[in-house]
Amino acid sequence: MTESFLEHVNITVSDPVKTAERLCNFFDWKVRWQGSAIHDGYTVHVGSKNSYIALYAQSGAQTQPEDSYKMRGGFNHVAVVVEDLDNVEKKILEAGFLTTNHGNYEPGRRFYFRDGDNIEFEVVSYP
Repeated sequence: MTESFLEHVNITVSDPVKTAERLCNFFDWKVRWQGSAIHDGYTVHVGSKNSYIALYAQSGAQTQPEDSYKMRGGFNHVAVVVEDLDNVEKKILEAGFLTTNHGNYEPGRRFYFRDGDNIEFEVVSYP
């Protein structure tokens, strides 16, 4: 029996191409596929060999509520494991994003940032 794993999540963003470029830069990911999508939208799949984020846009998409943690079914954050936390944080800061909630905890270190669409990312490193 094979182990189950998360293949992808699909998130609506304002500009899938621009968001994909940033995520590729921050996390050394690759664009796996891009093209037309449901409801006359456009999608970019960005990630690694085994998992990815589908970045979707459609004209007229609405913004999410201000605090997803208070909304049933709310999308709270995406966590990405990296080897060199300090290097990734440097890239994110250089791109103009604020990093917050730094923490050293058992078993690793982490920080958070919000991208241009207010999507919260947790970036974590385990020794």
